Amino acid sequence: MDAHELKIEAARVALGEVRSGMTLGLGTGTTSVEFVKLLGAALRDRTLRDIRCTCTSNSTEELARSLGVPLFELAEIAPLDLAVDGADEIDARLRLIKGRGGALLREKIVEQQAKRFIVIADETKIVEKLGAGTLPIEVTPFAREVLERRFTELGFAPVMRMRDGAPRVTDEGNRILDVRVPGDRDIAEVVASIREHAGVVETGFFSNEATEAIIASANGVRRMTR
Repeated sequence: MDAHELKIEAARVALGEVRSGMTLGLGTGTTSVEFVKLLGAALRDRTLRDIRCTCTSNSTEELARSLGVPLFELAEIAPLDLAVDGADEIDARLRLIKGRGGALLREKIVEQQAKRFIVIADETKIVEKLGAGTLPIEVTPFAREVLERRFTELGFAPVMRMRDGAPRVTDEGNRILDVRVPGDRDIAEVVASIREHAGVVETGFFSNEATEAIIASANGVRRMTR
């Protein structure tokens, strides 16, 4: 199977964890898109009923609404029975880097309100050490420039996330700095240092939110649990 087919397979297995009457948190990103599509189809053919959902981004909300998925504000249906979302990196301890799609703040809010959070991904997202790619940091517009300078001094090589030639604006009106985790430091230590600075709203490090992961590969699907 190619990468797209692996994403569909992980999403299909995750859908098997959904029962009628559940409240769900719907993630953001290419793998989550496949889950939302499958959920919409299951609701249309009545395989699933009485599902109430909340979304981690405006883009997911638009997709879900177009598929007839019932949507609610988070506060109306929390705590959630289940959240399903992708990840950019996953380590052996089920720690994650998320947010390269720009929705890290709302993703963390929703997933911390879920009794279970299942990560869906293909095998390329498994890493030996978190920080193979960038770590997204959501910051306030007012603090962005001073934080960019400070993170440069700390050796984190920050880069402003851009879109169409302008700074990327998150659904919550903030900006994103993509930083590098120095190879000789653990991500938890780096994040603790970053969070000391006022103006940092959230980071893409999800230390203990995930309860399990469904990983699709050419050899089949495997599960990771805590």
